[in-house]
Amino acid sequence: MIIIHAAMHVNPVNNEEFLQDIQTLIAASREEDGNISYSLHKDTEKEFTYTMIEVWKGPDAVSSHNQSAHFQAFVAKARGYLAAPLSIKAYTGEPLEIPAG
Repeated sequence: MIIIHAAMHVNPVNNEEFLQDIQTLIAASREEDGNISYSLHKDTEKEFTYTMIEVWKGPDAVSSHNQSAHFQAFVAKARGYLAAPLSIKAYTGEPLEIPAG
């Protein structure tokens, strides 16, 4: 399993357009075969800062996603939205069973 955190600091002038455009990326990414989850989270301490948290079945799924038309289309627009460079961190992991209690 591959977990990706993509942190984005959006220019306030472009925030609404960013939030509209990213919905297409989220919806299409969730439909990909290797996707487990794909969600955008707003930072509660830093204005106009978001983190996309992605979970993929494996490296092939990430590679396929990165080559997809919807991802490439968003990447082409992303620089116009961002006020700072994109920060991407990737991790490998496996689900854990945590007992209730």
